[in-house]
Amino acid sequence: MRDVAIVAFAQTAHRRRTDELSEVDLLMPVLHEVLGATGLKANEIGFTCSGSADYLAGRAFSFTMALDGVGAHPPISESHVEMDGAWALYEAWVKIQTGEADTALVYSYGKSSPGRVRDVLTRQLDPYYLAPLWPDSVALAALQAQALIDAGVTDGPALAEVAARNRTAAADNPYAQLTGDVPAGDYLVHPLRTGDCPPIGDGAAAVVLAAGDTARALCARPAWIRGIDHRIEAHALGVRDLTDSPSARLAAERAGAFERPVDTAELHAPFTSQEVILRRALGLGDEVRVNPSGGALAANPVMAAGLIRLGEAAARIHRGESDRALAHATSGPCLQQNLVAVLEGESAHV
Repeated sequence: MRDVAIVAFAQTAHRRRTDELSEVDLLMPVLHEVLGATGLKANEIGFTCSGSADYLAGRAFSFTMALDGVGAHPPISESHVEMDGAWALYEAWVKIQTGEADTALVYSYGKSSPGRVRDVLTRQLDPYYLAPLWPDSVALAALQAQALIDAGVTDGPALAEVAARNRTAAADNPYAQLTGDVPAGDYLVHPLRTGDCPPIGDGAAAVVLAAGDTARALCARPAWIRGIDHRIEAHALGVRDLTDSPSARLAAERAGAFERPVDTAELHAPFTSQEVILRRALGLGDEVRVNPSGGALAANPVMAAGLIRLGEAAARIHRGESDRALAHATSGPCLQQNLVAVLEGESAHV
């Protein structure tokens, strides 16, 4: 296995609406920033991979237009996943493992403001039994939260504490959309209040991966990907235990997360109840700093929030604020798909 690291990370300031910006306008400053941090030019990148959803844009193959922000001439080696950018990072990591590239640019973006994202996300559901009923993402998360409460795992005040802790931490994050004292608010779908749910907004993120000595040349303290894995639950919600996340636990095990303690965890938990589930599944105690960036409760650009978790964890290692971090991304309803990566600083490499 080749040693591969995240050597640079950049993201937009996340906003409720960016009507004046196209996807290309949203992406270009981030791409320039992440490449500028490494000193690489676009034509020096060995592989480019992106993550986005055509359903958000409302047109097929919308990701090809976003390539204008990268520059496709001279011809580049490029791929795309109809997923969160965390899965684009996984594809780029595999590409580097094959030896076909030494560096990779990974980016993702999402503009949720043009439409009703709760309805858009119903298109992820089983097309025969669930999608025709149009259960939206918040309603399904509420079912999960109620299952947790019924099982005695959590309650309303405990969920409110999760929201408060994340948004208080986000006060130190200049890119966050929501920070500070956010009221619990009214019930959106019982038992979830508006404060238990993520903000709707637009944003983009990008990272640069590099292998071995190339990574060391590009970054003073690379965030080495010591393990990465992703797993999926059964597609039918009715056959799952919504109070647990076996796929997140298995992905963490395969990524080596349980071999040694981590000091930081960036969890892609758009709803407060999902952080409760993930902390239990991943064995994260109070000694672990969870979501020091504020997490998805502070900014949740669809298709970019998972990549941001990886980037935020890597950035803490770059700055020397973490030695061993866990980064998690999810996609689909009720934590259906989960990706876990373990990142380490150079001094922690064994």
